[in-house]
Amino acid sequence: MSTRAPYLVVVNDEEQHALWPAAAPIPAGWRAEGFAGTEEECGAHVDRVWPDIRPLSLRSRLAEQTGGGAR
Repeated sequence: MSTRAPYLVVVNDEEQHALWPAAAPIPAGWRAEGFAGTEEECGAHVDRVWPDIRPLSLRSRLAEQTGGGAR
C-alpha cells in the first residue's frame, strides 16, 4: 500500500490509538478519532496526542494507588 494512501486515526475504549486505512471498515471496538491524512501525518498526530501508551485501565489503577490523576 502506498504511504500516500489516506488513513484515519482510530481509538478504542482503553484510549489506545492506531492508524487504519480510510477505505477499510473500522473494526468493532474502535472508533474514528477525528484525524485523517497520510500514514506519516497520522503517525505524527498519534505521537502528539498519545504520549503515554499504557491502556487507560492501567493508568487509572496506578493513579489510584499513588493518589494522582489518570492522565
